[in-house]
Amino acid sequence: MNIEEYRIYCLSKPGVTESFPFDEVTLVFKVMSKMFALTSVKGEDFTVNLKCDPDRAIELREEYPEVQPGYHMSKKHWNTIDFEGSLDDKFLMELIDHSYDLVVKGLKKSEREALAGS
Repeated sequence: MNIEEYRIYCLSKPGVTESFPFDEVTLVFKVMSKMFALTSVKGEDFTVNLKCDPDRAIELREEYPEVQPGYHMSKKHWNTIDFEGSLDDKFLMELIDHSYDLVVKGLKKSEREALAGS
């Protein structure tokens, strides 16, 4: 999955917006103002930070060398994924979905209802 395919996939999810809130190179995807994915558009390597259930995060890090603790993020709740490694696109989309779903699950009921109605 390249960066444009990643961008299109993230934007295909309900309620998602993209922005550069930190600087001009860190692309952030949010659902209802809550971050679920971010990447640098300038780095040599294409890596993505994704939110993850803490128990699953540990399992993924042990099983896949492309999954590391979140760079500049909470190591408990975020992973940095090497999108140029050997992980296939289907699995990468599953990791994006998991991150998105975790954030949606943590939204207020009114925000989830608004998202469902969009």
